[in-house]
Amino acid sequence: MSLIRRTGSHRTGSHRTGSHRTGFRRNGPRVTVDEAHSRTSGDRPDAADAVLLDVREQPEWTAGHAPGAVHVPLTRLVAGATLPAQAQGRPLVVICRSGHRSQQAAKLLAGRGAQAVDVEGGMNAWAAAGHPVVDERGNSGRIA
Repeated sequence: MSLIRRTGSHRTGSHRTGSHRTGFRRNGPRVTVDEAHSRTSGDRPDAADAVLLDVREQPEWTAGHAPGAVHVPLTRLVAGATLPAQAQGRPLVVICRSGHRSQQAAKLLAGRGAQAVDVEGGMNAWAAAGHPVVDERGNSGRIA
């Protein structure tokens, strides 16, 4: 007798296989850097349908971030920080350096009722795709 029959589940395959076939992602919805750039309108955040929320720490943000992004480190979100006014009540596209912290932040924010997705590959993928990165003065930045 299979585990599925013993537990009474109505699934026809294993959890992992069933999850893969249905497209369910345990860590929540993700978008590519190109989708993130498009949804946050790149260089025109005032015309965007979503806010790009960078959850990296201050030194990382200072070295380089996407123009128009809003910054709240994951550590502050975990500690209960609220979102800045320009991000409240709007869809969020959450980004970090590689995608791990942004997954955590998107899940946390979704638990608070926000509509949040995270960016696959983070700022590393953003820069590799040729999207702009600026430092704190608006000059060409780097991913730290």
